[in-house]
Amino acid sequence: MELFRPVGEKELVLIKQAGWRSFPPRLPEQPIFYPVLNARYAGEIAGRWNTKDANSGFKGYVTRFAVEDEYISRFEPHQVGASYHMEYWIPAEELAEFNRHIVGEIEVIQTFE
Repeated sequence: MELFRPVGEKELVLIKQAGWRSFPPRLPEQPIFYPVLNARYAGEIAGRWNTKDANSGFKGYVTRFAVEDEYISRFEPHQVGASYHMEYWIPAEELAEFNRHIVGEIEVIQTFE
């Protein structure tokens, strides 16, 4: 399954350091990892939120990546706003396992400043 993740500058640096193969561990105040199901929603988050956040370096990026279908089917998608605001809720303690099921590389498909 193709998924998307809006990230800021700091998170993107960590993804690059991991060889474009995994997302960094969540911070203690971040109990859930939220990959989203479409680029439109990811772009809204990256453009509207990351660009206004000092912790994101006032930059937003939309990443695209694939996850094994069998693995992601363990999780239910959640609608959190408009009909296309769909995301998965991956518990932070399961992120390392999630990363093992990424197929190929994580790529940047949009940049917002």
